[in-house]
Amino acid sequence: MTYGRAPVVRCLGVPSVAPMRVLVTGGAGFIGSHVVEALTARGHEAVVFDVREDPGADVRDPAAVARALAGVDAVCHQAAMVGLGNGVLDAAEYVSHNDLGTAVLLAAMAEAGVRRLVLAGSMVVYGEGRYDCPRHGGVRPGPRAVSDLDAGRFEPPCPVCGEDLAPGLVDEDAPADPRNVYATTKLAQEHLAAAWARCTGGSAVTLRYHNVYGPGMPRDTPYAGVASFFRSALARGEAPRVFEDGRQRRDFVHVRDVAAANVSALEAASPSGALTAYNTGSGDPHTVGDMARALAAASGGPEPVVTGEYRLGDVRHITADSSRLREALGWKPEVGFEEGVAEFARAGMRDA
Repeated sequence: MTYGRAPVVRCLGVPSVAPMRVLVTGGAGFIGSHVVEALTARGHEAVVFDVREDPGADVRDPAAVARALAGVDAVCHQAAMVGLGNGVLDAAEYVSHNDLGTAVLLAAMAEAGVRRLVLAGSMVVYGEGRYDCPRHGGVRPGPRAVSDLDAGRFEPPCPVCGEDLAPGLVDEDAPADPRNVYATTKLAQEHLAAAWARCTGGSAVTLRYHNVYGPGMPRDTPYAGVASFFRSALARGEAPRVFEDGRQRRDFVHVRDVAAANVSALEAASPSGALTAYNTGSGDPHTVGDMARALAAASGGPEPVVTGEYRLGDVRHITADSSRLREALGWKPEVGFEEGVAEFARAGMRDA
């Protein structure tokens, strides 16, 4: 079996560590392909392991993973089923791809002696973001009631007094509270990575991505992000459909900035025997409605339509405090919202 291998490209700004041979699972996907480009630009050798390029490159296949790990110095694990999907109907597929696949990979890494891992984590592990009540300070609202959502009451109330809350930035020390199947599998991936690090003395980093967007997003799929839904609609000449009231706060971060964060994490000297978590966001929150309007304006398409619909398992507000990543690894986002959206409005999309 052969695996795609990106050519090594030398550039100015070489890494402070020796060039590495890095296995990128999901390396032909949306984020993974950008990670491969970023690694190559830094002088590393990226080995692509992805079913899109080779149907036999399944991260759940121990033999295939073991062969792919030959001569590898580190792993950047991007392969996963993503998005909210179809409720619990596809729960088995999520668990199989995300959790079984990660377990197989980690076992093979332990056997092969590969001791450096960067995991594509997600902000979904937090559930709702941080909220402050004027009377009770920081609170953690529970899942929103269907009756409230049906009535168009989208903001979660204070769980103590029922008053309105002010959303804020969530940091890595916030307790996990996954609200859907995908979120549950992403948290399980982190626990598996932490167990691997403790057992092997390896270093593991999870980058908790916020809402990643940019060139190469998949089109027309229930597993893509909201920016992809809007972009796909505009490409068909249709108005983007904005759920709830469009005021949901998110941290939209450009895919090239996320790829750069992966390279920074791979090159950093991370603690051995432990998992380190970093939020990976732009630090510039916008609403879902903002993204829809900005994309429509940049593409010259129809104005968004706010529908009032909702999806169970969605959270109201989740925005990142990414200061730990900036301070520890020297990473910072380079692509601003206006610039990134203008590019994304013109960029091509992938079919899967």
